[in-house]
Amino acid sequence: MNSKMKVLQVIPKLGYGGAETGCYDLAHYLSEKDCQSYLITSGGPLLKYIKKDKVKLFRLPVHSKNPLLIILNSIFIILIILFFNISIVHARSRAPAWSCLLATKLTRRKFVTTFHGTYNYNNSLKKYYNSVMVKSDLIIAGSNFIFSHIYKDYEEYLKDKNKKLLVIFRGINSEYFAQNNVSDAKLKKLIKEWQIDRNNFIILLPGRLTNWKGQIVFIEALNILNQQTDLKPFSAIILGSDQGRKVYYKKLLSLVEKCRLNQKIKFIPFCKEMPLAYKLADVVVSASIEPEAFGRVSIEAQSMEKPIIASNIGGSNETILKDKSGLFFESGDPISLAEKLKEILSSDNSTLKLMGIEGRKNVLKKFEIEKMCNSTIAEYKKLMK
Repeated sequence: MNSKMKVLQVIPKLGYGGAETGCYDLAHYLSEKDCQSYLITSGGPLLKYIKKDKVKLFRLPVHSKNPLLIILNSIFIILIILFFNISIVHARSRAPAWSCLLATKLTRRKFVTTFHGTYNYNNSLKKYYNSVMVKSDLIIAGSNFIFSHIYKDYEEYLKDKNKKLLVIFRGINSEYFAQNNVSDAKLKKLIKEWQIDRNNFIILLPGRLTNWKGQIVFIEALNILNQQTDLKPFSAIILGSDQGRKVYYKKLLSLVEKCRLNQKIKFIPFCKEMPLAYKLADVVVSASIEPEAFGRVSIEAQSMEKPIIASNIGGSNETILKDKSGLFFESGDPISLAEKLKEILSSDNSTLKLMGIEGRKNVLKKFEIEKMCNSTIAEYKKLMK
């Protein structure tokens, strides 16, 4: 790979999700490997952290599914490719992928896509729209679960022997998600702001407020726990924005009221520094009722040396060491989740600490951001050859 290799990543918005943070991390890592890094997005909160000396940034409405805008975006991408002599275009979502497909075909550049989720469909038109993600020269799956999903649902698009499909696990910054990276002063301030009773056992459920993230199952499980008298006192934090889903948020509030858990559960819409929230918790829960493509919460919790309880579907099965760094419960079953929570609540501190240590070791071995970036760049090299 020569020092002039230029990579253009295209993503709808640069928020705090797994796809976005992976894109952000790779964009900066490329410049450290003598590659020139370019990024197209429509906006997002991570934009303010882009280092302009390392990443050339362009703002285009690549989040839009409007066919006219998709075509217009492709024209601008063509101009960027030609003007900056881009070597590889890497798309991370369907709408921008259509623009990138057209642009790379016309400019004869290499095209890469990353499957960040299970793109569902209920008709042939939607399936064709999704299929753009397997029309690239290199298709990256974020987990073995996603790899299997691609083969099962898009097999007819994979017959071209020139295409390559492989798994590159997402990575996180283990130096950022680390116990010793958390400021005691900031932690004390957060405890005060959120009015947390540190005498209670703290259960954390991170994730945006949407039905498939399993907040209802979580609340119902806590209601079951609350009926038992032989457990240590606990409090729960549901951490995530409703992102405009006001009706669903009200539904959750009503359920908490109905279960008389107002004194047990706090809703926190946002945490700027997630390591603080993880450090505050005694156990972290991922209660998704639909398969997680990867399960970033499980990785972050393990990196912070916290036991994780996750539903037994999707990518979490690949990222958690069963009964070592975390526990699994039957997806969608509050009774099963309550049983696993009770098991954790009944465990002594040394057992919980050992689970945390195993989790941290697991992340350092398999899910480091540097490992993800190096693997991706190695595939870029092969593609250029």
